[in-house]
Amino acid sequence: MKRLLFLFFVYTGLSIPALATHQRAGEITFRYISGLTYEITIITYEYSLSPADRNELEISWGDGTTSVIVRSNGPAGVNPAGLYCDHLGEIVGPDIKKCLYVSQHNFPGPSTYKISLEDPNRNYGIQNIPSSVDIPLYIETMLTINPFVGPDSSPQLLLPPIDRGCINHPFIHNPGAYDPDGDSLSYKLTVCRGAGGQPIAGYILPNQVDPNASSTFTINPVTGDITWDSPTLQGEYNISFLIEEWRNGTRIGYVTRDMQITIVTCQNKAPSIQPIADTCVEAGDTVKFRATATDPNFDRMTLTATGSPFLENESPATFNIIKDSLGYIAGDFNWETKCSHIKRNPYQVFFKAVDHSAEVNLFDIKSMYIKVVGPKTKNLTATPLGSTIKLTWSPNRCSNAVSYKIYRRNGFFGFIPGNCQTGIPSYTGYKLIQEISATDTLFVDGNQPPGLAHGVDYCYIVVAIYPDGAESYASDEVCMKLKKDVPLITNVSIQKTGKIDGKVYLAWSKPTEIDTIQAPGPYKYLIYRSNDYLGKNLILIDSLQLLIDTIYIDQVVNTSDQPVSYRVDVYNNTPGLRFLIGPSQVASSVFITFEPGDNKLKIKFNFTVPWANNTFVVYKKNEHTLAYDSIAITSLDYYFDTALINGHTYCYKVKSIGSYGTPGITDPLINFSQEACGIPVDNQPPCPPELTVEPDCKNTNNILRWTNPNLTCADDVVKYYIYYRTPLSENLVLLDSLNGATSTTYTHDLKYTISGCYGIRAVDSAGNISIMSDTVCIDSDTCGGYHLPNVFSPNEDGFNDLFIPYPYSSVEKIDLQIFNRWGKLVFKTQDPEIKWDGKILGTNQPAADGVYYYSCDVYELTLDGIRKRALKGAITIIR
Repeated sequence: MKRLLFLFFVYTGLSIPALATHQRAGEITFRYISGLTYEITIITYEYSLSPADRNELEISWGDGTTSVIVRSNGPAGVNPAGLYCDHLGEIVGPDIKKCLYVSQHNFPGPSTYKISLEDPNRNYGIQNIPSSVDIPLYIETMLTINPFVGPDSSPQLLLPPIDRGCINHPFIHNPGAYDPDGDSLSYKLTVCRGAGGQPIAGYILPNQVDPNASSTFTINPVTGDITWDSPTLQGEYNISFLIEEWRNGTRIGYVTRDMQITIVTCQNKAPSIQPIADTCVEAGDTVKFRATATDPNFDRMTLTATGSPFLENESPATFNIIKDSLGYIAGDFNWETKCSHIKRNPYQVFFKAVDHSAEVNLFDIKSMYIKVVGPKTKNLTATPLGSTIKLTWSPNRCSNAVSYKIYRRNGFFGFIPGNCQTGIPSYTGYKLIQEISATDTLFVDGNQPPGLAHGVDYCYIVVAIYPDGAESYASDEVCMKLKKDVPLITNVSIQKTGKIDGKVYLAWSKPTEIDTIQAPGPYKYLIYRSNDYLGKNLILIDSLQLLIDTIYIDQVVNTSDQPVSYRVDVYNNTPGLRFLIGPSQVASSVFITFEPGDNKLKIKFNFTVPWANNTFVVYKKNEHTLAYDSIAITSLDYYFDTALINGHTYCYKVKSIGSYGTPGITDPLINFSQEACGIPVDNQPPCPPELTVEPDCKNTNNILRWTNPNLTCADDVVKYYIYYRTPLSENLVLLDSLNGATSTTYTHDLKYTISGCYGIRAVDSAGNISIMSDTVCIDSDTCGGYHLPNVFSPNEDGFNDLFIPYPYSSVEKIDLQIFNRWGKLVFKTQDPEIKWDGKILGTNQPAADGVYYYSCDVYELTLDGIRKRALKGAITIIR
């Protein structure tokens, strides 16, 4: 009989607590192999004496499939349950065993997969998890397969998830995470999870267990340091946190670590590692420093170092202990860096000092960062070549550079990078003009429109780029300007606005570096005009005979409806030797346009000029005096005029103030736009409402409430559209609408499930519709999962005669089987209401009083579709 009962527990998955008190901590990591194949590693830490030892675990791959993985570490032998195992795991501490499970999986295609493990159960007596012995360990890792992101391996965690601390002594932990792809990592606390991956009911942080304590429990989102400043109660605690992986600003994955902290009473004091400053090093140089730790109790210590520098294939870092005495230990870190070590993100190194106290071993952890930077590009030179400037430089000594970025600005800045400053900061005014292959060491600037302007001092910096986007130190700054052998336009200023009688003031700076041997003169200017910004349709409008003539008034031109641009060519006019010396760059007038808004106008200043316009004065026509009054000064190329009346006409003009930044040329350069008028209109949608949804589990409906935008950010909302997404669908669709700005409550009556998502859009009196509010989703778990009582009394007295579930929602069907103590099936159904009257299947005879065991698969309607959840338990019949 006892053997039959034991077999029943084994085969139905029902177990007594003594067999289930084992899981302490765990995590799942993955490594890219090829194609769609990844290697997954599960690491768990168990109570080593438990008969519930797991020689194999079932993993869910996140693609609808599962696999059973066999343990792969430790010697062969017989486990505490009396079963022979090829691998027993590795004993790493008192009653603590580390188990590894490794397997490869071929995923079906690009997608996001949540790889998970649920294993019953956690060990007994975890202080911040109620009834921990009945709660499974659930860990989860997210893998993104995306051809646009590229192959990815998860963060690897070098420091174990089992740590000890003492009452009234600060506790610290760091997972020792590094990313083999060089992606950025961040850290955040999350809630320990149990059955079905759901947050454990009643879970609290360790510092919240003692209601009289004022301690804090935090995680550093950048370094991963976890700090509990002052534990007050001894015992075991579990926490969970995410190590999130970021590439180019997008989260591409995460690893969940569920770890255990043991706090004991002790008089020992933890050792202390002296802080080590972060550093930067140019690839090829050697990083050397000493790490030291002291112990207040003068205990001997072990000092170790881990981190990604030690895992490099080429020239890995070393750490050697050079002094070990009572209360003091020191080690030398040494890393001869190579070009292959250049990475966008810094390397993190972790130092851990553990004392050898006879009472309890305490420790300290410190981390620091090392950034390996590419060397600067050397021997950058700039040479004027006609209307272009040729740049050359020496090849970068690190051959793994993939490209060079060329930056330019007008005028010398004097940028000298700091020790850890890579690339070019934006405050220098340098702009990226080109990126070329690292196989090239020559670039010609100005051979593409709009080209370079004569008289401007152009300055350049070159930066090398490496495979992951890492930037080198900046090159030295070099400057060069073209010869001033052509005119430089300085003014295209509108003097009169008109369709046929407009007037433009055109001026230029004469050429001063003409080669008089090749072009002895006399000289002649030819003036061209085009009705656009870029001079695409230039026509000759006039000519001037003298080089000193640098002003021209263009009349009878349309300055009202379009911009106007000019080019001035200078010719050598020697009899028998007439040729073009060179053209000026094209310069346009400032042409203002409008973007109407609700009670406002956005006035945009449009132009194409070879100089830099840096200040704009905005003028507005006074309706009483008809004069243009100055209303604003801005450095932006637009201005918002607000508090206007919709439908009313307002007129403006703009004065631009600019400069070539070159001595010998008029400074500042003053030019006026045309006069133009705009009309504000209400074309701006209201801001979206803020939505909340409250489920009414008893009546299977959802109550929607939202804010009235008229109270905060709008003034004429008159209507709302309500949107809903059902389970199994992908998009929100219109559900209903409500008139009136104050109609901000809606009850959605549902029949089978409260699961669904909602959104609200506001409509104003002009018919403008806001963007969708934040989507708010309600899932079936909000009302608690489907669960069953543990006793009923089928004695036909009208009370508790049927075995039925507690109130529920969102269940499509169930697959329930009930067994007696010998494993014989006595009842089954797929009806969620069950309604078992206590009679045996097939015989219709009353089942005897006593304990029965059930296995129930529940098919729940969730936002992501039908989810199967397994329930196992016992029910007692009492008559």
